[in-house]
Amino acid sequence: MFYKFLSQELGYLFQSINHGITGVFLDQVRSVTAQFFALPMEEKLKCSRAVDSREGYGNDMILSEDQILDWTDRLYLIVSPEDQRQFKFWPEKPESFREILHEYTTKLKVIVEVVLKAMARSLNLEDNCFLDKYGERALMQARFNFFPPCPRPDRSLGLKPHADGSAITIVLQDKEVEGLQFLKDDQWFRVPIQLPHALLINVGDQSEVMSNGFFKSPVHRVVTNSERERTSVAVFCSPDPDNDIEPVDGAVSETRPRLYKKVQDYGSKYFQYYQKGKRPIEAVKI
Repeated sequence: MFYKFLSQELGYLFQSINHGITGVFLDQVRSVTAQFFALPMEEKLKCSRAVDSREGYGNDMILSEDQILDWTDRLYLIVSPEDQRQFKFWPEKPESFREILHEYTTKLKVIVEVVLKAMARSLNLEDNCFLDKYGERALMQARFNFFPPCPRPDRSLGLKPHADGSAITIVLQDKEVEGLQFLKDDQWFRVPIQLPHALLINVGDQSEVMSNGFFKSPVHRVVTNSERERTSVAVFCSPDPDNDIEPVDGAVSETRPRLYKKVQDYGSKYFQYYQKGKRPIEAVKI
């Protein structure tokens, strides 16, 4: 697996090629995504999320009157552990959607293991130290995003600025339309799409905690486009919610004291902060 490092100063994100997933199959993932969002509204609403749930089709939950809404439609699904799948939210059209999603995320699990081990080695830590925290019942959630043309891209964002609450996030970008941006020194920089079959991988908050801040979870956003629609698929790979997440042995020393508290089920706290435009990781810093 080859990684093209985008910028260490942005946090930690990189593009991965030679990852074992063919370009033909990645285009199938893109295709079923576009086909789903092109369905008539009555068909998409069969997967509509419940009022008090993140999972399913629709917009995000409204948690406060001053919440900033994103200019996007999305389909949010829990993929693993498999016994947590709620198929009432999984589209039946296009017919290949469920099969392709299962195959895609099965392939991604291999990449997650490789990346977490590589992150540990880069810090001269034991190979499985992050993977052990991640756990055998790690949570994998897929978010399919559709960003329609926006008449006022200067006033609306596809996704508001945030950092992910995962261990790592794997993003399949649109092949033709850019939109994803990362923050550096109070300036926004675009993520290129010149490698259409690359996967974008970025570190999430829980890896920042586990690494005691050696890896930073980068702040990013999605801008809108006045003329063209855009799709993407983000898969959030998070540790087992029952596992304690804290700096691993070896990441804390006399010269680098512990920077983060122990936290459990970080994801349950994450979305309340996200919808308010705040970073939950601030609450777990010592």
